[in-house]
Formats: sequence, C-alpha cells, structure tokens
Amino acid sequence: MSGDDNFNLDTSDKRRTLWIVLWLNVAIAVGFFVMGYFGDSNALLANGLDNSSDALVYALSLLALSRPRSWKRGAARFSGVMLLIFAGGVIADAVRRFVEGSEPGGILMIAMAAVAGIVNLYCLRLLQKMQNKDVNMRAATTFSFNDFISNGGIIIAGVIVMITGANWPDLVVGIAVAGIALYGGIDILRDAHSDKHDEAGTVHGETRE
Repeated sequence: MSGDDNFNLDTSDKRRTLWIVLWLNVAIAVGFFVMGYFGDSNALLANGLDNSSDALVYALSLLALSRPRSWKRGAARFSGVMLLIFAGGVIADAVRRFVEGSEPGGILMIAMAAVAGIVNLYCLRLLQKMQNKDVNMRAATTFSFNDFISNGGIIIAGVIVMITGANWPDLVVGIAVAGIALYGGIDILRDAHSDKHDEAGTVHGETRE
C-alpha cells in the first residue's frame, strides 16, 4: 500500500484503531475459550488467555493515549508482566494435561485457529499502518504478531492431532504459545526501559534509575 494509506498520528486515529483491535480480541478470546473447553485443547485455552490479556492491554493503551510518556511506560510494563504471568499459567496447565491426559479435537483446533488468524492478521495490518508508534502502540503490534504466529501453530497441531490421535501436539503448541508470550513480555519490558532512557537522553548505565 502507498504511504497515503498510513494513519495520521492524531489521537482519534490511534483511539479508533485500538477500539477495533480491543473488541476483536474480546470476540476471539470468547471463541477460544468456548472451543477450547469443548475441544479439550490446551492450545486453544492458551490463546484464549492470551487474547484476554491482549484486550486488557489495549484498554490500558486507550487510557494511556492522553497520558504522559511516563504513564505510558507504566502501562507497557504492566502489559509485559501480564504476558509473563500468562506464560506461567499456560505451562502449568500443559503439565497438568500431560499428567492427567486429554483428548483435543483437531477439527475444532483448525477451525478456530483459522478464523482467529484472519482476524489477527487484520489487527496487525491496522497497527502496522501507524507510524512513529509510542511504547504502548509498539506493544500492541507485538501482541498481534505473536497471536498470528500462534494461530499458525495451532492449525499445524490440529492436523497432527487428527492424524495421530495424540495429545502431545496440542501441548507442544500450548507451551510454544507460552514461549512466544514470554519473549514478547521481555521485549516489551526492554522497550519500556529503553524508552525511559530515550526520553532522558541517556544510555543504560550512565544514570541511576
């Protein structure tokens, strides 16, 4: 697309984009939870939790748009911590399912992940159009990219589950989603830290925090 298609940096454009991705993530989260429950899938439930945390982060980002830069960093740090907590919960659930056993539904996994993938790609497209994003908008872009990659993993796992009847592909993808969330959370925390130095015009290690 040409540069003329890019969003302007005014607050209304940011707010409109965040409202769209917020409600789409709420809808996807509900779908993941419902399908995850009926499909006995750790990967789907993991993505449901992921999209729920994303929706919360987008809500915080909306509040942060009219706030000082330091407040935006605080919201971004909260986002990063939420992802780290989410990752731990998903791994714990995967371990439980490995010990107790599970019977994930491959068809439900593929269907839900395909729909979510289309929606997440749309969200990612909206966010990537925005130029000179602040720390919260960069975090939002990270979330949508992570979600899109996770959806592809679920589709692959669903195919393997259908072929083998085993539950390990579902668990592997669930843990992989947790790994992506873990990396994303650390990346967001690093970005917030760098933003603080950028605002102060300093380099890490030069001044006290």
